[in-house]
Amino acid sequence: MKSKLIVIMPAYNAERTLVKTLNDIPKDCVDEIILVDDCSTDNTVSLARELGLVVMTHKENTGYGANQKTCYDGALRRDADIVVMLHPDYQYDGRLIPYMKGFIEKDICDVILGSRIRTRKETLECGMPLYKYISNRFLTMVENIVLGQNISDFHTGFRMYSRKVLETINYDNNSNDFVFDTEFLAQAVYFNFRVGDVPVPVRYMDEASSINFKRSLQYGVETLLVMAKFVLQKLSITSFPIFEQRT
Repeated sequence: MKSKLIVIMPAYNAERTLVKTLNDIPKDCVDEIILVDDCSTDNTVSLARELGLVVMTHKENTGYGANQKTCYDGALRRDADIVVMLHPDYQYDGRLIPYMKGFIEKDICDVILGSRIRTRKETLECGMPLYKYISNRFLTMVENIVLGQNISDFHTGFRMYSRKVLETINYDNNSNDFVFDTEFLAQAVYFNFRVGDVPVPVRYMDEASSINFKRSLQYGVETLLVMAKFVLQKLSITSFPIFEQRT
């Protein structure tokens, strides 16, 4: 039986890059595309509707993590077997979706991440700022040690999940901000889901979404706090709502 694959796009002011992002997605392996708009100030919503996407909107700007919560709720309601989270800012190459899908359909992995970091030279030449590269390498090293993984990029915006992952992880308890992604991967490891990654071409440009240095610093501190929570939870010293199973 063919798996139903739904692409979800947490969007904010993606009018300039949405069409290019969609053009990369192989139509023969995707059943639906859901775009959730977090109160954009441009024409993202009207363009998405013209393009035939399933569009959901927030009445107010709630944050990146909150946007994903709406995305995943929508995908589950629409009976997705596999869910791809792809930023609509044309930073990631959607042509890789069929290859990533195979790892989940063949029951090799439950979570697949699109890694932006194959080599330092390639990543920097593609435009990743040096401070982001350094912080990514440091945080990813810490996360691999704490979580017992061997992932090359924990902070990618291109992710694929099996339905079981979304039905198990209590993502409603996660942050509404950018650290949502870190919490989600810590939860996936906590519940013994198999996480893998594949290299994906990445593009940095003015149109692509990005957080500034101050927000990056805040995100780094919050990521380390999530790792501390994971350790405390695993040692049964205390418990945190993000590690409660979804009911």
